[in-house]
Amino acid sequence: MNEAPVAITRLPHGADLPWPRYATPDSAGLDLVAAITGEIVLAPGERHLIPTGIAIALPPGVEGQVRPRSGLALRHGVTVLNAPGTIDADYRGEIGVILINLGRDPFTITRGMRIAQLIIAPCLRANWMPTTELPASLRSTGGFGSTGLFGQRRERAGDA
Repeated sequence: MNEAPVAITRLPHGADLPWPRYATPDSAGLDLVAAITGEIVLAPGERHLIPTGIAIALPPGVEGQVRPRSGLALRHGVTVLNAPGTIDADYRGEIGVILINLGRDPFTITRGMRIAQLIIAPCLRANWMPTTELPASLRSTGGFGSTGLFGQRRERAGDA
């Protein structure tokens, strides 16, 4: 597995919390924890920015992706609102996680709770090549369900 050197610092309100870590040797994401005082109750439909108590410095050409934890989503309907949240290589502020409760019941977030995961990934930059016509593809302009629910391409008026 490739590695990227990532500088990390704990902020004062996260001094007693663990560093982000991989739960297993083959985990893709580092667990991020809530650096809150007390607890935050997310009512159904409510969202909140949760601090993590850490800041990082990513190397150029790398991004951080803040993603939901599958267990929170499945069991409680709690997910990352802007998933994946993007951390740019030049951002130096605290990592925050926007959680939303899409479930039916209130959900309580407590200090040190694992709330999201952080993926470190390479990031390509676009080198625009203006053109008057895009190259043809099998899919063409089909989108928003054009390939069907079961892998069968739907025929549309005008398809030949």
